[in-house]
Amino acid sequence: MSSSPALARRLGTFDASLIGLGSMIGAGVFAAFTPAAAAAGSGVLIGLVVAAFVAFCNATSSAQLAAAYPTSGGTYVYGRERLGQWPGFLAGWGFVIGKTASAAAMAITFAAYAAPQGWERPVAIAAVVILTAVNYHGVTRTAGLTRILVMAVLAAVAITVAAVWGSSGPQFGNIAGEGLLAHGLYGILQSGGLLFFAFAGYARIATMGEEVRDPRRTIPRAIGIALGITIVVYTVVSVTVLAALGPDGVAANATPLAAAVDNGTLRWAAPVVRVGAAVASLGALLALIAGLGRTSLAMAREHDLPNWLAAVHPRYKVPHRAETVIAVAICVIISVADLRGAIGFSSFGVLLYYLVANVAAFTQPREDRRYPKALQVAGALACVLLVATLPPLSAALGVLMFLVGILYRFVRLKLSAVRD
Repeated sequence: MSSSPALARRLGTFDASLIGLGSMIGAGVFAAFTPAAAAAGSGVLIGLVVAAFVAFCNATSSAQLAAAYPTSGGTYVYGRERLGQWPGFLAGWGFVIGKTASAAAMAITFAAYAAPQGWERPVAIAAVVILTAVNYHGVTRTAGLTRILVMAVLAAVAITVAAVWGSSGPQFGNIAGEGLLAHGLYGILQSGGLLFFAFAGYARIATMGEEVRDPRRTIPRAIGIALGITIVVYTVVSVTVLAALGPDGVAANATPLAAAVDNGTLRWAAPVVRVGAAVASLGALLALIAGLGRTSLAMAREHDLPNWLAAVHPRYKVPHRAETVIAVAICVIISVADLRGAIGFSSFGVLLYYLVANVAAFTQPREDRRYPKALQVAGALACVLLVATLPPLSAALGVLMFLVGILYRFVRLKLSAVRD
């Protein structure tokens, strides 16, 4: 492994949990329910249970692995340590391409709520530049801003839910719609795969393992806290928007929470929803840039990405070059991104990332085990199943990008062998 400077351990359980929360809640509440409802109708509630179960299995694997390997890089490192270089590379590549698309989606979501019409893309790019600058100045700045953003988002969601149920809009009959199984098992599983996009933020805690104090204790606790709170919030929000709009209304509206408020009598809360959506998107984007930078750092240390990306800033102790390159890539994607396509594409990469995590955790020795192997088997099988049910275009693009990654590493290894 490369001997590049170490990152600074500055995060406790509270801040690590908030970074995970900021990643998940920003993505899910305001972006994932619309395509999930389009796939499953009222069955989105079952899809949510499926996504939460898969996320729980994956989270236990990530927590178990992070306690044993408390360094930056997450499943990229775990895959290399437990399974070999190729599985580790594929996990890291899946995370980088999937989460870069996700970061672009979050920037676009922010701009959709915050920018004047016609200015969405410039505002989205500006948000990426500003948040990259925040990350550049140290992980404590990242955690501090995340703390503010998460608290604001939770407050906005609470006000929104209260406004919807306090008005004449919601009807319990809307929740069932045509029936939970009206769109079939395939639709439910596809909605689960799309909603999994919303749960994947807890990985950010593991990818920042080199910056967490007492990682063997802190990382498992932070992952459990962040995932538990997120499941509660998503359940409340999904029931609320279905009761207010019905499954067809959720599927037809890109901003279902705002539409749910507008559908009732307490429309004064609509601006709160829009502010909350913008803030949530910023929180998710902030954490995504941080996690992408750390995984790119780990891959560069092992020469799976260019070595110069392994640099750590001597003063701020952050992977400044990796974060800068990631920010440029996000800005490029923003110019051509489609929000729904980005969610499916991101889910493809991240589900394969967690497939490697589950298999790696399955191989850990008894002294490193915290959870039964059955959870890792269930998590791995569920990842494969959900990948197979994602929208065909998202799956095709995902396969293409993995082939590009495999070709890149194969060529790099051949060139290294020739030089040696």
